[in-house]
Amino acid sequence: MALAKISGENRRIKSILFLICCALAGIFPHLMAPSKNLFPSITLAVLLGGYGLRVVLRDRRDNYKLQNEYLIKGEKFVETLPKVDVLVAARDEENVIERLVSRLLSIEYPEEKISLWIIDDGSQDRTPDLLKKLRTSFSRINVLSRPLMSGGGKSGALNSVLNKTDGEWLFILDADAQLQSNVLLRAIALALHGGWSAVQLRKSVVNCELNQIASYQAMEMAMDAVIQRGRLASGGVSELRGNGQLINRKVLECCGGFNEQTITDDLDLSFRFLLTRSPIVIMWDPPIQEEAVESLSALFRQRKRWAEGGLQRFFDYWPLLISNRLSNFKKIDLSCFFLLQYVLPVVSFIDFIVSIILFETPLYWPLSIVAFGISSLAFWKGCSQNSEGPRLPSPNFINILGATIYLAHWFIVIPFIVVKMSLFRKTLIWEKTDHIGS
Repeated sequence: MALAKISGENRRIKSILFLICCALAGIFPHLMAPSKNLFPSITLAVLLGGYGLRVVLRDRRDNYKLQNEYLIKGEKFVETLPKVDVLVAARDEENVIERLVSRLLSIEYPEEKISLWIIDDGSQDRTPDLLKKLRTSFSRINVLSRPLMSGGGKSGALNSVLNKTDGEWLFILDADAQLQSNVLLRAIALALHGGWSAVQLRKSVVNCELNQIASYQAMEMAMDAVIQRGRLASGGVSELRGNGQLINRKVLECCGGFNEQTITDDLDLSFRFLLTRSPIVIMWDPPIQEEAVESLSALFRQRKRWAEGGLQRFFDYWPLLISNRLSNFKKIDLSCFFLLQYVLPVVSFIDFIVSIILFETPLYWPLSIVAFGISSLAFWKGCSQNSEGPRLPSPNFINILGATIYLAHWFIVIPFIVVKMSLFRKTLIWEKTDHIGS
């Protein structure tokens, strides 16, 4: 099976089978004798809790850090820098496009070794007019316009510019990205001296003080970075996160470019890098800064896309994930992650429904408590670390408790998406997150 040929066939059938398996797992303990019905949940809590604890504890402050920061200031290093193409896919970004151009022009990198590209992906607001004006003022900015409904979403937009660029590395940003001027130099140095095929910058929130929803998203991003770095340090898998990803062009070409049959290009590409044995590292500092969504409705809209894209990649690539392409520990890591991230919310939801019908107590509470406990530890560890970006929320008891309760939204979003994917034939729609210009 060629990686470039995977197109996501039979996702609906796979979703139905997944839902049936989760339903059986949720119902089965209720058919057991009362003295034994907690045994499945307690067993999984011990196994998955041990895995989660190992992951969180393995993250260290000096993990995957450029050891010699002075390296990026040396003449020899600057002379040997590879060519980099900075790519931004933008659709209806009138609120942030001018700030984006300012940030791109401030990137510290030899001018002859960097090209800046913005792909206007069928914008219907003032974005095309603003880009035209900016292009006139700043000749270094290259603009490629795609007609509305060109297809492929963000992946299609990025693919459309690949044949017009020749950089050895691609630095991919979202339109709301804010970054330190030396971040590209530091990411390139880490990639070259660490032998990494991709570097994902830790994501941070610029408007975390707006409200509690934004604050919890900031904590969630720090938690995610801790978990990803811990998984990598344990011999497991780390993933791309879309905004602030530096990737090797040759590896991308070996993977077949960006997949236009998925709604989360970053998660899909993470698996294809994994299957070609191309390691991804998470860089803690400096982070890539972006806006958090500001309301519950926007949060659920965003998370539904993330949940669906996350499941799509497991459904698409599972034959390769269980093949000899991966080491046994990477398979274990992926299995534990899949069980905690996708299976547990669906099984817990079914367990809850069955409990209501039978007037019984839910039986998967030991596993859920352990999962939330591990998340709380990761919240604390992530927010306790120093950050060169926006100040992280204080890891006090109230904040960690609130953020842990906030994570429960996944126990609504993921069951909803699984049912939706099982009942309805999917038409790929790439919904973007609206950027306010915080």
